[in-house]
Amino acid sequence: MARILIVDDSPSQLLGLKRLVEKMGHETLTAEDGAAGVEATRREKPDLVLMDVVMPNLNGFQATRSITKDPATSHIPVILVTTKDQDTDRVWGMRQGAKAFVTKPVNEGELSKAVQDALSK
Repeated sequence: MARILIVDDSPSQLLGLKRLVEKMGHETLTAEDGAAGVEATRREKPDLVLMDVVMPNLNGFQATRSITKDPATSHIPVILVTTKDQDTDRVWGMRQGAKAFVTKPVNEGELSKAVQDALSK
């Protein structure tokens, strides 16, 4: 069982992702925006972060870059989970250090595979 931090500013999305991740057998932590997500990652050292992109304060691309470039958290994989589904969004997300990109609405099988792949590396 892994500890997975879910970062999303939408309470309904946060709850939905929390339910999916817990159904997979993992423990969840949550944060409501990118800045809180970066802080929670530094403090809690989760095994994986699921990161929304469109959020106030610090967007998911900026938060992902902060996590993956910080020596204290760079080992923690980040999966972007977002409504942004353009190729340029995917490329930019991966350039920020994301390990995978899952679009909303989330397909449970796709998310499960992305989580398993990220945790196995």
